[in-house]
Amino acid sequence: MLEYLEDPALGTPAMAEVAAGTSVPLATNMCVTTFAEIKEAFTRDAVQVVLSDHHYWGGLRNTRELAAVCRTFGVGVSMHSNTHLGISLAAMTHVASTVPNLHHACDSHYPWQSEDVLTERLTFEGGKLAVSDAPGLGVELDRDRLEFLHRRWLDDDGSLRDRDDAAAMRVADPGWVTPAVPRW
Repeated sequence: MLEYLEDPALGTPAMAEVAAGTSVPLATNMCVTTFAEIKEAFTRDAVQVVLSDHHYWGGLRNTRELAAVCRTFGVGVSMHSNTHLGISLAAMTHVASTVPNLHHACDSHYPWQSEDVLTERLTFEGGKLAVSDAPGLGVELDRDRLEFLHRRWLDDDGSLRDRDDAAAMRVADPGWVTPAVPRW
């Protein structure tokens, strides 16, 4: 089932144009990234689902505030994934569990992450992740692993910091080149 198209066009005006020509909801984590961008996107009906990133929206409280604004204007909300570690996924899971208007699946790249800073990896069962009832976010940091990964980040020659989202695509298709504009 196709829930939505994610950022099929660049910018709010182009998203509004696409939205006017399709019945498929449009989602974004690029056109609406701050509260100041909401008014234009919503009044132009350019976005039907906002994909929030709690680490970009200013934390868990702001993510809940975003969800409330979306609910007020009848716009869907969901959680967008980055290449997050377990602690970020735990935070996303907790905030997602408090959003009454979360009707779309949350995205996570965590199952494909090979490294983490938790003592125990979070596990999905049947496509779902249980919300922990342990104190805090319900996870425990592996301080040695955190120090190791932090040191690696500090000593990085640029290969970690120069993010290359297309690298995974090149594993499947060595000739992959990231398009400058959406391919549709």
